Amino acid sequence: MQPSRDLARLVEIMAALRTPETGCPWDLEQDFSTIAPYTIEEAYEVADAIARGDLADLKDELGDLLLQVVFHARLAQEQGLFELGDVVEAITSKLVRRHPHVFGNARDLSPEAVKALWSEIKDAEKAERAANRAAAGLPPETKGGALDGIPLAMTALTRAFKLQEKAGRVGFDWNDARAVLDKIREETEEVSEALDAGGLAAIQDEIGDLMFAVVNLARHAGVDPEAALRGTNEKFARRFGFLEGVLAARGMKPQDATLDEMEALWQQAKLTEHAPNGDARD
Repeated sequence: MQPSRDLARLVEIMAALRTPETGCPWDLEQDFSTIAPYTIEEAYEVADAIARGDLADLKDELGDLLLQVVFHARLAQEQGLFELGDVVEAITSKLVRRHPHVFGNARDLSPEAVKALWSEIKDAEKAERAANRAAAGLPPETKGGALDGIPLAMTALTRAFKLQEKAGRVGFDWNDARAVLDKIREETEEVSEALDAGGLAAIQDEIGDLMFAVVNLARHAGVDPEAALRGTNEKFARRFGFLEGVLAARGMKPQDATLDEMEALWQQAKLTEHAPNGDARD
């Protein structure tokens, strides 16, 4: 079977991999739950390629992610649930429905108005699903609260952001970022008290509250907390790599240096990094 730019060929390959007796033994063993971790992993690898600015790698990673979609659709098709064409139809219908400012008559909307309209349409879709289930004699969905619909599999930072965002839509929110700063100071003090008292469970709980408040600050400041922490992680790794490089040139490893020596090198690493405006980064 030859490579192709046609999506139909990818569907054919997936079908061949899942064909009993002649297919791939590993692929034949998989189900939705065993494939789900790979789906999440591939999405992270797409984000990683973007963060690194590696567009050649991005092409490959998007292909890997697309394979996950085709794999799940094939599993569903085998069970008589739906197939890839149904997935495509569902998302195209949703995109057209949720963009009346592009495909309908709601023109010249601001980004804020578009976001508000998107939420209104989603609420209308939820109400329609509930009505359809009732008409079909089906029990109501277990979902229904203001915070429902946020996947548990999300990273904790992103899920915290989404929870706060949804709570904010119904009025449960701080007025501004400064108010959140006060909450962070309060939570920091509670962490300090927990550390003094001891007890891992209490310390973990208070640190969780502090992190939740910091995510809230990021949200109010218009910052993606995942992107912020990812950037800091890379900055830390870059500066620590500088530190290791200088020590290696001296015939040393980090464990051979004192904390003061490493701190001095850390400050040196900060000075060697300059933002576009010429200011050293913190």
